[in-house]
Amino acid sequence: MNAVLNLSIPSRASAFEDSLSLEQVRQRAPAVFASAAHARTSPKYTFIPTERVLAGLMGAGFVPVEARQAHTRIASMHHARHVLRLRRRYETVQLRDAVPEIVFLNSHDGTSAYQLRMGIFRVICTNGLIVSRGAFPGVCVAHRGDIVDEVVTGALRISEQFEILAGQVERMEARQLLGDEQLEFAHAAMTVRYPDMAEASMQPAQLLRCRRVEDQPDNLWSTLNRVQENLLRGGLARWAANGRLSHTRRITSLREDMRINGRLWDLAAQVLVA
Repeated sequence: MNAVLNLSIPSRASAFEDSLSLEQVRQRAPAVFASAAHARTSPKYTFIPTERVLAGLMGAGFVPVEARQAHTRIASMHHARHVLRLRRRYETVQLRDAVPEIVFLNSHDGTSAYQLRMGIFRVICTNGLIVSRGAFPGVCVAHRGDIVDEVVTGALRISEQFEILAGQVERMEARQLLGDEQLEFAHAAMTVRYPDMAEASMQPAQLLRCRRVEDQPDNLWSTLNRVQENLLRGGLARWAANGRLSHTRRITSLREDMRINGRLWDLAAQVLVA
């Protein structure tokens, strides 16, 4: 499994048509194809390019559907933190409007271990939720030795829980929320991004704004997705500290994106058991 494999992606990946070619991955996240680690890494650091790990994951039946990397002034673009989202080539878990995914994070500058998380992509709004570690434990592998097999095994282990994830989504779809419950959820979600509510300078109800007709249902799943999209994509009107009307910014930090997504999933899971 450690050997370099043919990374070409089949033209008929049955679960989706938006899988990325390797050239597309390279354009979006050049750090995946780094040839060496950053000079500041320690002698104990074992450099294995993400490209080689991706080869192992593809050999195990996963294909990349999204690639992003951080923009940093400290590390070069070939060593920055980067994330790949992957799906199983033939997905057996059926959801009404979503597809389960593996979220793979890495860097070549010593700031991040190999990390695997469970994600879920909602087709309607092209949003990618990331499930919290508390709900479904992720996998973290240090840069020590030849870790390709360990990462691939971790991805397979996470994907074995896709059926459980689907069941949780279906329970969220069935859980109806009253208006007060939606506002309470939005308030809790706002504190995830703005611990000091005065800093937010806007109302929690703005996070409940519906951007498309498919998000109108008053269930927990639709509420979670409305709040997540509004919180992460930004564009909501607010009053700046200088008294001028401004708009919230889109979250572009990979680390902050994963943190907020995980906490939002926790909040929704808490509603299910309340």
